[in-house]
Amino acid sequence: MKYQLLIVLLTNRLNEAVEVQKVLTEFGCYVKTRLGLHEANENICSDKGLMILQLIGDQNEHKKMKEKLEAIRGVKVQYVIMED
Repeated sequence: MKYQLLIVLLTNRLNEAVEVQKVLTEFGCYVKTRLGLHEANENICSDKGLMILQLIGDQNEHKKMKEKLEAIRGVKVQYVIMED
């Protein structure tokens, strides 16, 4: 089985979240699983965030999504393919 993952780091989550969400909505049919992580407790809510997306479908569309996310200032993206 092949796993196609997009790992997205937001360095200024409060400023980037709206633009990132627009891209994720545009390519939503290619996202099977979405996991968002950020440091949060009673005293802190971190401005940095990490998202792990499990992708399905056309790899050309994955590339377009990656490029759109990378165009957002402060967003870093890695595309990873793993096979078992």
